Amino acid sequence: KEKIKQLEMIKSADPREHLNVVFIGHVDAGKSTLCGSILYSLGIVDKRTIEKYEAEAKEKNRESWFLAYIMDTDDSEREKGKTVSINLCDIELENRRVTIIDAPGHKNYVPSMISGASQADAAILVISARKGEFEAGFEGLGQTREHAMLAKTLGVQKLIVVINKMDESTVKWSQDRYEHCCKKLRPFLKACGFKVKKDVTFLPISALGFINVKDKITADVCPWAPQLNEGKSLLELVDSLQMSGRDNTKPLRMTILDRYNERGVVIMGKVEAGVCFVGQKICVCPNLQEVKVESIVVNENEVEGAGTGENVLLRCSGLNENEVSKGHVICSRFSPIAGATEVIAQVVILNLLPHRPLFSAGYNAVFHAHTAEEECTVYEIAAELDKTGKISKKNPAYAKAGATI
Repeated sequence: KEKIKQLEMIKSADPREHLNVVFIGHVDAGKSTLCGSILYSLGIVDKRTIEKYEAEAKEKNRESWFLAYIMDTDDSEREKGKTVSINLCDIELENRRVTIIDAPGHKNYVPSMISGASQADAAILVISARKGEFEAGFEGLGQTREHAMLAKTLGVQKLIVVINKMDESTVKWSQDRYEHCCKKLRPFLKACGFKVKKDVTFLPISALGFINVKDKITADVCPWAPQLNEGKSLLELVDSLQMSGRDNTKPLRMTILDRYNERGVVIMGKVEAGVCFVGQKICVCPNLQEVKVESIVVNENEVEGAGTGENVLLRCSGLNENEVSKGHVICSRFSPIAGATEVIAQVVILNLLPHRPLFSAGYNAVFHAHTAEEECTVYEIAAELDKTGKISKKNPAYAKAGATI
């Protein structure tokens, strides 16, 4: 009966695929401004609201920040000009329903960035073309490298690299500057594991000027840009992304992001595989507790079922709030996932703390897997790998930044 219901849900679902897209990159690259530019271009935010934000930004001598205020709603975020926690908003395109996730760029808020990227199917890496800003983000302690590496590690399939601020006075839509940024990024993204020719797209834009965001760029603005990516704008590229690996016929897997109490326990999460539907009996792992789905909400609308890729709210019966938490996984009761206390992992060491420059057995860290965050201890380094992935040294006593173990 459950299999029949599952097949019915697949047929009755919205034919447009749902996509989670996270905006990542170095602080001040223009991520929140780009998100605001998208929402304003699509008419989700009206002109009156924008005028209010313009006046507020002008008061704080931050005239160029007004679009960022659409996503950065917290007063402290507006005061500092830095996104602190992830902010989400839903948009609808011709072929897709998209949830845009604005992630923080500052190194102090990397855990929030990880939380956003773990929910994402695709990422938009925002790069500032302004002279000095690109170099600050990509070299030294900039967050561009770390964000790109984390996005790939957390399962992001497709990457759109937008070279932002192309209309800035130090750039002026210079093709040389655009090519310089792309040339620096390509080998690094390849080293991260991205198939650059297949899964990475580069695009010049101006988020503040609304250029090449919703509408295609024209030759009078930039003579060379319309020849790139078949002349598609950013939103047209997002709408045409080819995703793989989604399967509604597999056993249910849903990672839990949060939960709260409101006339029963409400669970917030993303369906990673299979489908869930009202009346279904599901299993919460690792507790192996069986509960019943009473209602499902997608984009503030109550629905009968949800498929792979959807962000959902499930109201469940037979469950207490303290019996479920962030990081738990909802599964098909016929196919629960196994638990583990030890993990063998391949690790790329990007940076280490200045006072602890060596990574060795006994090192304490935080382990991130989907939405789970668990403290862990390294008890053995089995081997160090070379650039080809082959073992170069067995059982090393320690490893340094830049090593793969």
